[in-house]
Amino acid sequence: MFSFLEREYELTGSDDIAGLLSDLSLLDDGGTADPAAWETWVQSIEKVKNDSVDALLRIDSEKNL
Repeated sequence: MFSFLEREYELTGSDDIAGLLSDLSLLDDGGTADPAAWETWVQSIEKVKNDSVDALLRIDSEKNL
């Protein structure tokens, strides 16, 4: 995911993506710049591993989504 976000940042220059990359970057000691963001990342991985993520795109023509 980090590599994907890096590429998206290169394409868009998004400050939001830059912030995520900064928060999840590894430091020399092996930790991350933002331990809370890392914990959220770990929780997200657990959801994926437990098949608890619904990434199906649903389009509601009435709401134009």
